[in-house]
Amino acid sequence: MKTYVAKPEDISRDWYVIDASDQVLGRLASQVAMRLRGKHKPIFTPHVDTGDFIIVINADKVQLTGRKDDQKMYWRHSGYPGGIKGVSARRLLETKPEELIRQAVRGMLPKNRLGRKLLKKLKVYAGAEHPHQAQQPVAWSLEG
Repeated sequence: MKTYVAKPEDISRDWYVIDASDQVLGRLASQVAMRLRGKHKPIFTPHVDTGDFIIVINADKVQLTGRKDDQKMYWRHSGYPGGIKGVSARRLLETKPEELIRQAVRGMLPKNRLGRKLLKKLKVYAGAEHPHQAQQPVAWSLEG
Protein backbone atom coordinates (compact mmCIF):
# COMPACT_ATOMS: atom_id res chain seq x y z
CA MET A 1 0.00 0.00 0.00
CA LYS A 2 1.39 3.39 -0.97
CA THR A 3 0.54 6.76 0.48
CA TYR A 4 -0.95 9.15 -2.05
CA VAL A 5 0.67 12.59 -2.33
CA ALA A 6 -1.12 15.26 -4.35
CA LYS A 7 0.94 16.76 -7.16
CA PRO A 8 0.50 20.35 -8.38
CA GLU A 9 -0.93 19.21 -11.72
CA ASP A 10 -3.61 17.10 -9.95
CA ILE A 11 -5.00 20.02 -7.92
CA SER A 12 -7.99 21.93 -9.25
CA ARG A 13 -8.98 25.04 -7.34
CA ASP A 14 -12.58 26.23 -7.47
CA TRP A 15 -14.02 29.54 -6.29
CA TYR A 16 -16.93 29.58 -3.84
CA VAL A 17 -18.95 32.51 -2.53
CA ILE A 18 -20.55 32.27 0.92
CA ASP A 19 -23.18 34.62 2.30
CA ALA A 20 -22.41 35.17 6.00
CA SER A 21 -25.80 36.75 6.77
CA ASP A 22 -27.22 35.29 10.01
CA GLN A 23 -24.46 32.65 10.19
CA VAL A 24 -22.78 31.84 13.51
CA LEU A 25 -19.15 32.95 13.37
CA GLY A 26 -17.49 29.75 14.64
CA ARG A 27 -19.53 27.39 12.48
CA LEU A 28 -18.90 29.54 9.43
CA ALA A 29 -15.16 29.72 10.17
CA SER A 30 -14.77 25.96 10.62
CA GLN A 31 -16.46 25.19 7.29
CA VAL A 32 -14.40 27.87 5.52
CA ALA A 33 -11.16 26.57 7.06
CA MET A 34 -11.99 23.03 5.95
CA ARG A 35 -12.59 24.20 2.35
CA LEU A 36 -9.46 26.37 2.30
CA ARG A 37 -7.38 23.42 3.46
CA GLY A 38 -8.94 20.98 0.97
CA LYS A 39 -10.11 18.40 3.50
CA HIS A 40 -13.34 17.87 1.57
CA LYS A 41 -11.42 16.48 -1.45
CA PRO A 42 -10.31 12.88 -1.87
CA ILE A 43 -6.82 14.05 -2.89
CA PHE A 44 -6.25 15.83 0.47
CA THR A 45 -2.60 15.78 1.52
CA PRO A 46 -1.74 17.42 4.87
CA HIS A 47 1.40 19.21 3.71
CA VAL A 48 0.09 20.37 0.30
CA ASP A 49 -2.31 23.20 -0.49
CA THR A 50 -5.21 21.33 -2.13
CA GLY A 51 -7.98 23.75 -1.11
CA ASP A 52 -10.26 26.17 -2.90
CA PHE A 53 -10.66 29.93 -2.93
CA ILE A 54 -13.42 31.25 -0.67
CA ILE A 55 -15.22 34.60 -0.94
CA VAL A 56 -17.25 35.60 2.12
CA ILE A 57 -19.79 38.39 1.60
CA ASN A 58 -21.98 40.23 4.13
CA ALA A 59 -19.37 39.83 6.86
CA ASP A 60 -21.03 42.63 8.82
CA LYS A 61 -24.16 40.46 9.31
CA VAL A 62 -22.41 37.51 11.00
CA GLN A 63 -23.80 36.44 14.40
CA LEU A 64 -22.11 35.75 17.73
CA THR A 65 -23.83 33.50 20.25
CA GLY A 66 -24.15 34.03 23.97
CA ARG A 67 -22.39 37.07 25.43
CA LYS A 68 -19.33 36.82 23.17
CA ASP A 69 -19.98 40.19 21.55
CA ASP A 70 -19.09 41.94 24.85
CA GLN A 71 -16.87 39.36 26.58
CA LYS A 72 -14.66 38.10 23.74
CA MET A 73 -11.55 40.22 23.32
CA TYR A 74 -9.06 40.35 20.47
CA TRP A 75 -5.57 41.26 21.69
CA ARG A 76 -2.53 42.63 19.87
CA HIS A 77 0.84 43.80 21.11
CA SER A 78 3.13 46.45 19.64
CA GLY A 79 6.28 44.79 20.98
CA TYR A 80 6.98 47.63 23.41
CA PRO A 81 6.51 47.37 27.20
CA GLY A 82 2.88 48.11 28.04
CA GLY A 83 1.99 47.99 24.36
CA ILE A 84 -0.94 45.56 24.63
CA LYS A 85 -4.24 46.66 23.17
CA GLY A 86 -7.56 44.88 23.13
CA VAL A 87 -10.82 45.32 21.27
CA SER A 88 -14.13 43.59 21.96
CA ALA A 89 -15.82 41.44 19.34
CA ARG A 90 -18.74 43.91 19.16
CA ARG A 91 -16.41 46.83 18.40
CA LEU A 92 -14.48 44.77 15.83
CA LEU A 93 -17.75 43.76 14.15
CA GLU A 94 -18.79 47.42 13.92
CA THR A 95 -15.46 48.75 12.63
CA LYS A 96 -13.75 45.87 10.74
CA PRO A 97 -16.12 42.90 10.23
CA GLU A 98 -13.74 41.41 7.63
CA GLU A 99 -11.02 41.13 10.28
CA LEU A 100 -13.38 39.30 12.67
CA ILE A 101 -13.98 36.50 10.17
CA ARG A 102 -10.34 36.44 9.05
CA GLN A 103 -9.14 36.00 12.66
CA ALA A 104 -11.66 33.21 13.32
CA VAL A 105 -10.56 31.28 10.21
CA ARG A 106 -6.87 31.96 10.89
CA GLY A 107 -7.16 30.29 14.30
CA MET A 108 -8.41 27.10 12.61
CA LEU A 109 -5.60 26.84 10.05
CA PRO A 110 -2.10 25.41 10.60
CA LYS A 111 0.30 27.74 12.39
CA ASN A 112 3.08 27.57 9.78
CA ARG A 113 3.90 28.84 6.29
CA LEU A 114 1.19 26.59 4.79
CA GLY A 115 -1.42 28.26 6.99
CA ARG A 116 -0.26 31.71 5.90
CA LYS A 117 -0.50 30.62 2.26
CA LEU A 118 -4.00 29.22 2.79
CA LEU A 119 -5.21 32.43 4.44
CA LYS A 120 -4.35 34.38 1.27
CA LYS A 121 -7.04 32.38 -0.57
CA LEU A 122 -9.73 33.80 1.74
CA LYS A 123 -11.43 36.96 0.46
CA VAL A 124 -13.79 38.69 2.94
CA TYR A 125 -16.08 41.64 2.19
CA ALA A 126 -18.43 43.53 4.52
CA GLY A 127 -21.08 44.17 1.86
CA ALA A 128 -22.83 42.04 -0.73
CA GLU A 129 -20.52 43.06 -3.60
CA HIS A 130 -17.15 41.51 -4.48
CA PRO A 131 -14.69 42.08 -7.35
CA HIS A 132 -14.24 38.39 -8.25
CA GLN A 133 -16.99 37.91 -10.85
CA ALA A 134 -14.38 37.00 -13.48
CA GLN A 135 -13.52 33.84 -11.52
CA GLN A 136 -17.16 32.69 -11.78
CA PRO A 137 -17.58 31.70 -8.12
CA VAL A 138 -20.21 29.13 -7.22
CA ALA A 139 -22.68 30.00 -4.46
CA TRP A 140 -22.20 27.63 -1.55
CA SER A 141 -24.44 27.26 1.51
CA LEU A 142 -23.14 25.84 4.76
CA GLU A 143 -24.12 22.38 5.96
CA GLY A 144 -26.39 22.19 8.96
